[in-house]
Amino acid sequence: MPPRRPLPPWHPESLAARLPFLERRARLVEETRAFFRARGYREVETPCLVPVPGMEVHLRAFRTEYLPHLGQGERRVLWLRTSPELALKRLLVAGAGPVFELARVWRNGENGPRHAPEFTMLEWYRPGLGLDGLMDEAEAFLRAVCPRVVAHEGVETDLSLPFERITVREAFARWCGGLDILATEGDAARLRTAAARIGVAPREGEGWEDLFFRLLLERVEPNLGRGRASFLTHWPAPQAALARRDPADPRAALRFELFVAGLELANAFDELTDPAEQRARFAADVAERRRLYGGEGWGVDEDFLAALEHGMPSGSGIALGFDRLAMLAAGARHIGDVLWLPLAP
Repeated sequence: MPPRRPLPPWHPESLAARLPFLERRARLVEETRAFFRARGYREVETPCLVPVPGMEVHLRAFRTEYLPHLGQGERRVLWLRTSPELALKRLLVAGAGPVFELARVWRNGENGPRHAPEFTMLEWYRPGLGLDGLMDEAEAFLRAVCPRVVAHEGVETDLSLPFERITVREAFARWCGGLDILATEGDAARLRTAAARIGVAPREGEGWEDLFFRLLLERVEPNLGRGRASFLTHWPAPQAALARRDPADPRAALRFELFVAGLELANAFDELTDPAEQRARFAADVAERRRLYGGEGWGVDEDFLAALEHGMPSGSGIALGFDRLAMLAAGARHIGDVLWLPLAP
């Protein structure tokens, strides 16, 4: 007998199975708004349709086009945003912060148990707050909206325990045989030699960044967010395009990722406010994206750079996958369980 085909998401049985998770998601939205309002944040809404969807090199966006009607405007390419980050930082320049947004975002090619091409991102930014303060706030937020113990795919995290804070350099030294990852930065040959010593054979054409991420995924991340939550901090500077460099060691940038129950949950920066350095990083990102995708993509966000020239206050911000948070809060296994109408299988 052939296996039963999955029911479409609109089928009553399908919705009934998801409804307990969806009701928990709805409460999570209310709890999230209450948490940030109590801390003096202003909820905002920023555009979904933008000329530059984001500057992360490895994210692919959904392309569309504006068609003039009755002579209004000019025909132009637009994109669905991959993040509200650039818009929210413009609002910091305008004096709106501290701000948060429950933002609908789109990332092309992403689909699976933990990914959806259309999903919700919770982002918040506070002027004057450093990276340590942002970690404190993220820790308080998770404790306020989640059960004490959360789990995913058999991995548990007790959120009542102090969250681990470990630098990328410390993590690679611990789980990659003493490797000093910052000492190899940009030197692919040196990193390949170090990787071979710990049994990770290099692949043909693999550069420094590719091998860095392979070691991160295979050797480092499986040890994070288990038992207690983990902040992985102080990333190699090339891996933090919008983050400020660490004054104590410019090879590292003031960035962290948060891991809970084995899930990567959030990404955060102590924000770069120098427009000249940001322009140089954007130009490098555009060139790399075009190299990777055969010329596809978008240019530098000149309007954002103009906002930086005007002056953005120092501070920090974080992007947290809200659907993944809902999965943890509700005990769901698949991201589709916490979406009202997930992409049909």
